[in-house]
Amino acid sequence: MPKTARVYVTLKRGVLDPQGSAVARSLHALGYGEVEDVRLGKFIEVRLREGAPPAEERKRIEEMCRKLLANTVIEDFRVEL
Repeated sequence: MPKTARVYVTLKRGVLDPQGSAVARSLHALGYGEVEDVRLGKFIEVRLREGAPPAEERKRIEEMCRKLLANTVIEDFRVEL
C-alpha cells in the first residue's frame, strides 16, 4: 500500500499575503468580525512507492520541496509522513 506524504507550504512571517488580506476583508464583510488575520498556503499530497526507509523518504520529500514544491525564499514548508 503506498504511503502518503503531506506537505504544508505557507508564506514566511513578514511576507505580505494580499490574498489572505482579501479573504479576511471578505469574512469581515460577511459578519465574521472575530477574524483577526488570514494567511493562505498550499496543501500537497504525494503518494510514495513502498520500499524506501522512512528517513530516506523524508529526505527525498524535503528535497522535492526545496527544488519545486515551495519557493524557499518566501515560503516555509512542513512535511508529515
